[in-house]
Amino acid sequence: MGTENFGKVAVLMGGLSAEREVSLKSGSAVLAALKRKGVDAHGIDAGRDVLRRLEDGKFDRAFIALHGRGGEDGVIQGALEVLGLPYTGSGVLASALGMDKLRCKQLWQTVGIRTPEYYVLAPDTDPAGVGKWLGFPVVIKPSREGSSLGITLVASSEQFRAAFEQAARYDSTVLAERYIRGQEITAAILEHQELPLIRIETPRAFYDYEAKYLRDDTRYLCPSGLAPEQETEIRRLARLAFDALGCAGWGRVDFLVDEAGTAYVLEVNTVPGMTDHSLVPMAARAAGIDFDELVVRILEASFL
Repeated sequence: MGTENFGKVAVLMGGLSAEREVSLKSGSAVLAALKRKGVDAHGIDAGRDVLRRLEDGKFDRAFIALHGRGGEDGVIQGALEVLGLPYTGSGVLASALGMDKLRCKQLWQTVGIRTPEYYVLAPDTDPAGVGKWLGFPVVIKPSREGSSLGITLVASSEQFRAAFEQAARYDSTVLAERYIRGQEITAAILEHQELPLIRIETPRAFYDYEAKYLRDDTRYLCPSGLAPEQETEIRRLARLAFDALGCAGWGRVDFLVDEAGTAYVLEVNTVPGMTDHSLVPMAARAAGIDFDELVVRILEASFL
């Protein structure tokens, strides 16, 4: 498809979520790639006036590079539907589900997809009871947040209250999740293609915000080094988890693989990071797809 067929494209970035700074980096990288490909692309920092700016700008479609609430949770997708403006990635329902870890887990469990056991916490939940059921350490996290914001690995009941309060800063629904000791694996999906897996190694207790964005000793291995049959199975599970939510276009499915080799789905990211150092572009490169081509292919899917 010639880039002239894309028309005038709005690259939505920034926004109002806790992931604003990461989104600005993703959006800037996407915008530069589209311009290199000759696309009439324009960056828009998606503030409260975003719909008026889209209407006034007479755009033909939108590339969503917004992370977190307001951009990845179905809100902007619903607004674009009202405007009749085609957009990249998953639709309203899949975006909303993908942002909600609790609903993802409930849905995956009904279709037989393995995910770590969990407990929905309340302010008066007994930490000892949670620890007895899930075992310490446990992971405490907000249900609806990204980039590992608000997540704490809790080793004992004494640390429970502070971790709950930290997670509750980001969402009213807080989960305690069984800690899976093992390998962090991520699977990128581009339309009908499951891209090569990436294995993540960090000296941190888990792949948290600091490991993702602040440290320089996190390692990303692609090829993953997993046995071929195990890689094939995880890629199959990634597609199942992605399709179960009704996701479309592109995304990323994150896994933990325990010491026995059992894979657990953690979450789906419907608008993953898109800088040159992000995971989906890394997996795409391993499949022979450079960054600019990846961006164009994601935009092409907005025609479907």
